[in-house]
Amino acid sequence: MRMDQLLSLKGKIALITGASRKQGIGAAIALQFAQAGADIFITYFTPYDQLMPWGGSQEEAQELLAQLRSLSVRAEAMEVDLSDPASASKLFTVAEVRLGAVDILVNNAAYDVSLDILSLTAEQLDAHYQVNVRAATLLCAEFVRRFVPPRTGGRIINLTSGQSITPMPDNLPYAITKGAVEALTFSLAAFTATQGITVNAIDPGPTDTGWMTPELRVKLEAQAPFGRVGLPQDAAHTALFLASDLAAWVTGQIIHARGGF
Repeated sequence: MRMDQLLSLKGKIALITGASRKQGIGAAIALQFAQAGADIFITYFTPYDQLMPWGGSQEEAQELLAQLRSLSVRAEAMEVDLSDPASASKLFTVAEVRLGAVDILVNNAAYDVSLDILSLTAEQLDAHYQVNVRAATLLCAEFVRRFVPPRTGGRIINLTSGQSITPMPDNLPYAITKGAVEALTFSLAAFTATQGITVNAIDPGPTDTGWMTPELRVKLEAQAPFGRVGLPQDAAHTALFLASDLAAWVTGQIIHARGGF
């Protein structure tokens, strides 16, 4: 089989959370998968983006949707608050109605507010847990329940942040919850293998999705082995590999694709 066939996602349906901004990793993964032939269902949540320095709008998500459709694939979107425990079931039901049974789940959506040990609160800990851990786990559970025989070749791809190899004292709740995502990835993979589902996580390292100040970017570039920070497309390339037939033998792994950081 040719390499392009092994990397093809034609006939697959991918559900990608947190693709609200065209500069983000979720958008890059959605576009990469669409270019490989997959039909795409994205989620976004504008109220969260509007609280962040980069901002956000529903128009941006709709522009991404139009860009995906221009690649000759089916694409749908849904605004959803993943902190709602009922959102996972609702999301999969809508995706199945609009596109069909999901083959690839990408847990990219995240809640991240910079807090150290002295400034965190119980409310902020809960807010991080609800999206980063509970929602990701419930989405995995919904995917596994619905991925029934004779289907095979399922893929779950989680996004993490390398907190197991470098400290993140100023993003403590985020680091704690992303550490839980790594634990989820490792243990869930052992359960889903008999169903033909692989489970892996990507740690993309410092990636410029619009949050870096010019000063921080210069500082990171000076430390970077390749002389640059990560780009959303770097994470998307790794995600394509994990979603493809080439990665059928890879599961339970945390892929530290962080350019040597």
